[in-house]
Amino acid sequence: MLRAVAGGRALLLSALLCRLAAAGNPELPTAVNITWSSINFKTILQWQPKPSGYFYTVEILGKTSDTKKKCIRTEETECDVTDVLKNVKETYTAHILSVTSSRMDNFEEPPYAVSEEFTPYNQTVLGKPEIQNYRQKGSKLNVVFQDPLTPYTFPNGSFQSIRDIFQHDLEYKLYYWKDQSSGKKDATTKSHTFELSVDSSKNYCFYIQGIIPSRRENRNGQESAVLCTSVGRNISDEYGAEVFIIIAVIAIVVITLAIVLPVILCKRKKAKAAREKEPLNGV
Repeated sequence: MLRAVAGGRALLLSALLCRLAAAGNPELPTAVNITWSSINFKTILQWQPKPSGYFYTVEILGKTSDTKKKCIRTEETECDVTDVLKNVKETYTAHILSVTSSRMDNFEEPPYAVSEEFTPYNQTVLGKPEIQNYRQKGSKLNVVFQDPLTPYTFPNGSFQSIRDIFQHDLEYKLYYWKDQSSGKKDATTKSHTFELSVDSSKNYCFYIQGIIPSRRENRNGQESAVLCTSVGRNISDEYGAEVFIIIAVIAIVVITLAIVLPVILCKRKKAKAAREKEPLNGV
């Protein structure tokens, strides 16, 4: 009889422990404001608040891939998850687990927060293209640029560019305008170069950005630095019409001095000569 009672108590205690394990630790706070930040496929997961007396562990779950853990028992509120998102067309969610240092974490289901879904191919931001060189010769402006690199590598160790991943989905747009003008034009290419017909007597400024036309969001990438040509550039291009006024004033002053100064010197010379011819008083 006593054995039966003891066995029943053991079963009851076991069931209670299982329920507690399933319930987790409701006293631990869970993460909030979970965001994905991704540029050129380098992806950082961020959240709040800063933990006090507990830690976070990140689990990345793909729809068709196994769960992977990152930043295990971290006190930080961000985690670089780039290396577990190599299947860039997969859709992922992140679980931010709140855990303690207790060994019971190995048996209990810790409380966690769930991120929004993230698909790197559709959502990573295109970074700034790097303009390698440009030249304006006559009525032609040529611009050569380079694709941004990603953190992912080929088997030989070289880094893949965004073009290697997006291939024909990627194109670039160049915006250009006459220097000191506000009217913009644009041109599009799927290569690494632009060749534009321009006014040979004017200088031009421009910048480039990558575009994924098939996207509904994040279609336009970051803008490159703005550069300007300097063919035929003169002082008026740099400083405007004010320089002509200054030059005109200086020219008038110089011409006036060139005319007036000799006249003054001539009159002084004649006056001196006349004084020298006058007889001395008392002679």
